[in-house]
This record gives sequence, structure tokens and C-alpha cells, in this order.
Amino acid sequence: MSNKSKRFPPEFRDRAVRMVLEEEKNHPSRWSAVMIAPKLDIHPDTLSKWARLHERANAPAVSDLPDRVKIRQLEQENRELRQANEILLKASAYFAEGELDRRFRP
Repeated sequence: MSNKSKRFPPEFRDRAVRMVLEEEKNHPSRWSAVMIAPKLDIHPDTLSKWARLHERANAPAVSDLPDRVKIRQLEQENRELRQANEILLKASAYFAEGELDRRFRP
């Protein structure tokens, strides 16, 4: 079995992402919209990644947005970063305990 990934032409990727964006209107979440991937012979994670990259590439620049929208986006980003920090702190405490147990166990 080959580990070589398939290469899809940009036109195919664009069309698949457009399909996801259209399907997203009819579904409660992005993930349920991405489930059209097997019909296109793509893994759902791949299609989801393409959709995220498309959104990032086509997102308006922060400097073009009104102040309220900028503040809302920054607050959301701040919340997400705080959550990520909490997760990392909890994980580091867990792994530190395991490391101490491993080092000082007779």
C-alpha cells in the first residue's frame, strides 16, 4: 500500500469547497456539510481543511473591519487562547507527575 497522497487540481478543490459552503446552509454544522466528501472520493478531514483554508484566504483584513467587529474578534481569540492555555497547563501538570514518577521510582 502506498502512503503517497492524492493530488487534486485547484479547480477540483475550489468546486468541492463551494459545494461545502452551499451545503452548510442546509446543515447545522460544517462537519455535517463536509460529509459529502465520500461522494467526491475525498476524506472528510481533507475537505474540512480545504474549507478552512479557503475561509482564511478570503477573510477580510482586520484593518478593514469596524471597531466593534475587531473587538469582538479579538475577544473571541483571547477566549480561545485562554482555553488553550488552561488545557496545556492541566496537561503539563499531568505529564510532569508521570515524569516524576518515572524518574524517582526504584
